[in-house]
Amino acid sequence: MEDAAIVALYWQRSEEAITASDEKYGALCHTLAYNILKAHEDAEECVNDTWHRAWVTMPPQRPGSLRAYFCRIVRNLSIDRWRSRRSRKRGQGLESLVLELEECVPAVPSAEEQWETEEIAGAIARWLEGQSEADRRLFLGRYFYGAAVGDLARSAAVTPNALSQRLRRLRQSLARALEEEGVGL
Repeated sequence: MEDAAIVALYWQRSEEAITASDEKYGALCHTLAYNILKAHEDAEECVNDTWHRAWVTMPPQRPGSLRAYFCRIVRNLSIDRWRSRRSRKRGQGLESLVLELEECVPAVPSAEEQWETEEIAGAIARWLEGQSEADRRLFLGRYFYGAAVGDLARSAAVTPNALSQRLRRLRQSLARALEEEGVGL
């Protein structure tokens, strides 16, 4: 089913919208949640919460990209769940991703620094636009979707070690780009 038809079902308040969303994007959302949480049960709950959040927010929202809309929701829900779990014990999924990126992306601890967060996001987006399609896919696969290095290496037909080195060079390039734009750690 086309995305526009699924959005129309949400606007019509048809429960078929949830079924269609799950059929088309359920696996993607589950993978994204699992990559962050490393627990299938938690990932499944986040996916179900994603459909609920979509139900509540459409209308009034009419997303242009349903895939991006669902990914943003499930990623935010998964990070919230990870933070909640982390307050009880150290997490395994998201923590390693954050540790890899912390050397080149500054932490933004409070809501008062929203403007700075937007500047950082814009700088990262500009940097990504200057990368090759393959590097963009690898970077987003690892740091947005939380894919394992081994999985990315297989999809790129390289060894995990070679991919780790490539990701390290990308992080160094990002750090230089952020420094040139005046975004400091």
